[in-house]
Amino acid sequence: MNSSTTQSSSPSSSRLPQNAPGEFYVTADCIDCDLCREVAPDTFRRHNDIGFTIVHRQPMTPDERASAIEALAGCPIEAIQRDTQSPESIH
Repeated sequence: MNSSTTQSSSPSSSRLPQNAPGEFYVTADCIDCDLCREVAPDTFRRHNDIGFTIVHRQPMTPDERASAIEALAGCPIEAIQRDTQSPESIH
């Protein structure tokens, strides 16, 4: 098992329940660095009650989707994940 699969299987890597349902989500590993909110502000927002960023709304356009993928790739601790089994991931 490589480190990326190990990380996603750790208990702290669970999908935060505050995420909007769908393909993209943020895990409890989030360090709230603001990168994703800068790259994809229509998708990611800070949830002040929990102190983490969440997926506020799933990407709705090709540009928003590209920005969400850019945020996922740039996340310094891989706290942004994709559910490839989600119907939205087929687009």
